[in-house]
Amino acid sequence: MDKDILVQYCEMEEEIKDLRQRIMKLDKFLQDPPIVADTVTGSRKDLTIGPIKVTGIPDPIYRRKQAARERYKKLLELKEAELLELTTQAEEYIDSIPKSELRIMFRLYFIDGLSDAKVADRMNWIFPNRNKKYTDENVKKRRQRFFEKIENVPPCPDER
Repeated sequence: MDKDILVQYCEMEEEIKDLRQRIMKLDKFLQDPPIVADTVTGSRKDLTIGPIKVTGIPDPIYRRKQAARERYKKLLELKEAELLELTTQAEEYIDSIPKSELRIMFRLYFIDGLSDAKVADRMNWIFPNRNKKYTDENVKKRRQRFFEKIENVPPCPDER
């Protein structure tokens, strides 16, 4: 089992978030598409000739947006299935860590996506009788030291 699976898992989560945002943006467009208007010269219902206002939805743009939305939905389904597999692999890697305390920290940080400060709060809640309280720096250092023992690994994105 490779430690890069944790980074790959975080990156996949971010990719899925991006896909969901794109789908939401397209959904918003498709629910309330822009109405365009133009004036043309032609015969009216009463058979007089003159300017006629034509309004409607630009069909080619609407269809392209619908097609893009469908492509994104299919891609999202594939990525979610891949994320499920990565989750399993990440859990297996975390389970291979010998110290229980580190396993909990890694699950909270990598799997649950909590920030270092939130991981520290949760660890203090889990271990209330610990002499030295957890801090965000403490949690970050423990993770860094663990990876230094193995090899350098880039940190998971902290934009959570």
